[in-house]
Amino acid sequence: MIQPAATGYRKDSESETVLRADDLSKRFAANGPGVLKSVSITVGGGDTYAVVGPSGCGKSTLLYLLCGLLHPDAGTVRYRGEPIVRPHPEIAVVLQDFGLLPWKTVQDNVALGLKIRGVPRRERRQKAREMLRILGLAGTEDRYPSQLSGGEQQRVAIARALVGDPGLLLLDEPFSSLDAITRERLQHYLLEIWNRFRVPYVLVTHSVEEAVFLGKKVLVLAGRPAAIVEVMENPGFGDPSYRDKKTFHAMARALRRALDRAARGE
Repeated sequence: MIQPAATGYRKDSESETVLRADDLSKRFAANGPGVLKSVSITVGGGDTYAVVGPSGCGKSTLLYLLCGLLHPDAGTVRYRGEPIVRPHPEIAVVLQDFGLLPWKTVQDNVALGLKIRGVPRRERRQKAREMLRILGLAGTEDRYPSQLSGGEQQRVAIARALVGDPGLLLLDEPFSSLDAITRERLQHYLLEIWNRFRVPYVLVTHSVEEAVFLGKKVLVLAGRPAAIVEVMENPGFGDPSYRDKKTFHAMARALRRALDRAARGE
């Protein structure tokens, strides 16, 4: 279970636009094939998106455009109204391979972003310990990543993303390398984090069930170049017991049909 957090963590109004991307297009070579074409997405303060689609259709590329790690050939990305021209300190990214530095302790990994931003040592250590406590990792501060399980390492990566009080969380298949039980457990952790902090997020995943459990909106990306072919509202999102309900399985079936239509180009 997520432990109670210290007060003062930002919560945006659900009606506030946190990030807006308009008509994004991207190719990686001047004469090469397009990867994305005219993709638009608006993320509000209470939103969560799950992005699904065939392998290689540009899901990760979209995520990197949203955070400023890549620049679009056409279109714009704005965070709280300001253009994204480089990685933004309020947009946190969680990667599939955890991205932890093996030579640093757990506490130092979590505090790394705070150090880069110039937060004093005592304050960043305190914030890192608090976030590790929140995520059920108290007592691991002085260990190294290799001394943790895969699920614990991913929670450390999430702690590092959250410790800087982000306004937006981007997750690129964060649980895909984990076993099924650990993966489901961390899906519940992410949902608990959202219920507690209301940090909006965009999650890229290949898993239909993961998309249905973690996406308030499910965005289907398909084609070459890829475009958004469907955005599905998910009324059961936010319920920790959703996975056990008939509506969850109905939504999963509907999403599979949408993916099948997309694969056939309908």
